[in-house]
Amino acid sequence: MNSHSADYVVEELGRKLATRSRHVCILLGAGASRACGLPDLACLQDSIQESLTGDDRATYVSLRKNYNLEQILSRLRRIASLLDDDTGQKIDNLTAQEARDLDRTICNHIVEKLKIGNQVGNQDLSPMEDFARWISRTDYHLPVEVFTVNYDLALETAFEGLQVPYFDGFVGVLSARFRTDLVEASDKDDNWLPRFLVRLWKLHGSIHWKLEDKKQASIVRLGTAVDPDSVAAIYPSDAKYEESRRVPFVVLQDRFRRALHQPETLVLISGYSFSDDHLNEIIFEAAQQCQRSEFWAFCHRNIPDILSEKAVRIPNLQVISRSEAIIGCNKRNWKCLPDGLSQDYWDADKRKVTLGDFKILANYLGKSNPHYEEEEFDSDELDSN
Repeated sequence: MNSHSADYVVEELGRKLATRSRHVCILLGAGASRACGLPDLACLQDSIQESLTGDDRATYVSLRKNYNLEQILSRLRRIASLLDDDTGQKIDNLTAQEARDLDRTICNHIVEKLKIGNQVGNQDLSPMEDFARWISRTDYHLPVEVFTVNYDLALETAFEGLQVPYFDGFVGVLSARFRTDLVEASDKDDNWLPRFLVRLWKLHGSIHWKLEDKKQASIVRLGTAVDPDSVAAIYPSDAKYEESRRVPFVVLQDRFRRALHQPETLVLISGYSFSDDHLNEIIFEAAQQCQRSEFWAFCHRNIPDILSEKAVRIPNLQVISRSEAIIGCNKRNWKCLPDGLSQDYWDADKRKVTLGDFKILANYLGKSNPHYEEEEFDSDELDSN
């Protein structure tokens, strides 16, 4: 039976990364944070349930039957916005104030669990530092754009530790305000920011984004994680929420869509589970419509069904997992003994490719050779090796 050559795939990816004319985008999911010892969404859901008591715990357990953590937060905020404080009316057995209080309690727990340097867990930011080190050496014609659905500050900590300049959409230090005009700008606009600034777009918010409790509610970015008396903006609000609070999320989602539609874009996806239908739609639509762009998805374990269904029909969507890959629409296992592949990326005992682990991928990026000759990508050639 035919199989894919892991060593050739690894080498070919290096060539693609060395093409300076490419527009490079990276999407990082919870797997990237897990590689640094930080909890993912599933771990947060369980730890929150363990920490809650009484009616809060009962309500959370009830909501969790139908919603994940992000959906629970969205629902709590919807309840608070729909109900009048003076009526005593309830939705899901919660008044408006009770919904706000539970929202704050959950957010405080998330912030505490995701703090860098927290004594809980075994944090190791070296994968993010390898990733930041690679970005600091890149010299693409367009700025690198990093999108993430993670709320933690691992990327910011790594960037600042290695003095990698970046722009996250906010301007200011103590209480930074979101600048829609700068986020929406392109390289053809007069107010376009310099390309040496890495673009860091946090699609689902952050533990240092604060929901301001004022007459005209809005979101600001602080210099550190929000305090226990505040609510972190860590999930995009729904259509019932105040427009001012929706602005960062709506604008950043649109930025994601437009970035992926940039001609000849190279997209790397790591640690993302493909469980967000809206983001999936943006990714697959761009892969289908932008045939000269390349999308590389790295899966830590098995390939998600939705990703597999799309990749076998979209030639420029390449999927790398431990035991198999989808290259040029062909789903096949890896060759048993790749010729010359570094042991850093190949588990000989289990006959698995390990690039699906963000820690390994970041190490690979950090060691990537910036001096390849620029070549056109040939999926047929890649498949034949």
